Amino acid sequence: MKFPLFPDEASTVAGQTDFLYLTLVGISVLVMIVVFLPIMYFLFKYRRGRKADRRPVELPEMPIEITWTVIPLIIFIGLFVWSARVYSMIERPPPGAMEINVVGKQWMWKIQHPEGKREINELHVPMGPVIELTMTSQDVIHSFFVPEFRVKQDVVPGRYSTLWFKASKLGRFHIFCSQYCGTHHSAMTGQVIVMPPAEYEEWLAHGETGPTLAQSGEQLYRELGCSGCHENSTIVRAPPLRGIFGQPVPLQGGQFVVADEGYIRDSILLPAKDIAAGYTNDMPSFQGHISEDQLLELVAYIKSLGPAAGPTTTQEAK
Repeated sequence: MKFPLFPDEASTVAGQTDFLYLTLVGISVLVMIVVFLPIMYFLFKYRRGRKADRRPVELPEMPIEITWTVIPLIIFIGLFVWSARVYSMIERPPPGAMEINVVGKQWMWKIQHPEGKREINELHVPMGPVIELTMTSQDVIHSFFVPEFRVKQDVVPGRYSTLWFKASKLGRFHIFCSQYCGTHHSAMTGQVIVMPPAEYEEWLAHGETGPTLAQSGEQLYRELGCSGCHENSTIVRAPPLRGIFGQPVPLQGGQFVVADEGYIRDSILLPAKDIAAGYTNDMPSFQGHISEDQLLELVAYIKSLGPAAGPTTTQEAK
């Protein structure tokens, strides 16, 4: 029976992660050998009753102290810098990534493609492009883990977390929830299915399709009455949303915050949290009235809005 030491390396970061891990293991083994082999040797050589020269030995103490302090320090600083660079690379998605939404729910993974395609416990992606997952939980803490890609990210209720990967192999790769989440935690599994780009486009075009996330978000935006306040309303003074995503927003206290997915989410659910400068908190909270899937649709729609006409400074609504 074949038992691999490591899962397959199926992403562009897997090799670097494994190399760093093996380096740490190798250095740990080397330190163990340097420390414990002399201990074992002296344990037998100088045991009670054994004839041995036990006279004190004069050694250059300062050079020895400096050597075993400076050399490990240099090694550990080098390891820290190396691991920090790998961590920074894993935590920061490259620009131009293909964005896909993931909602964790006891005990399944719900996937939403921007084109409108939806999946449960399966994630179809093309090989080659960078894939960025925007994830949240509908109930408790989960953790999205793909061993072959060497990526793992906690999925927490009430906030968005991101994870990215670039698949380097075709095939099917396991998804696990690596955070205990209840009775059927062990059954919260799935598969990432990596396909050639042409096959992925064909898969997107076939089967059950519907409106894109942005189109669904626009419909919900109008059903909830958001357009009545944010589109040149003469009754309620609310800031425009066009071109806001990714831009700095001035707040009442003089601070600035970037209008990312998390800020838009908070603006919908907790409108009093960060009130935009120059506006009052007239927006109602939609907490408990819309689902996580609908929140992602609204965020996708707001992200899709182009810049406002004319030299208008956009701000987020509260």
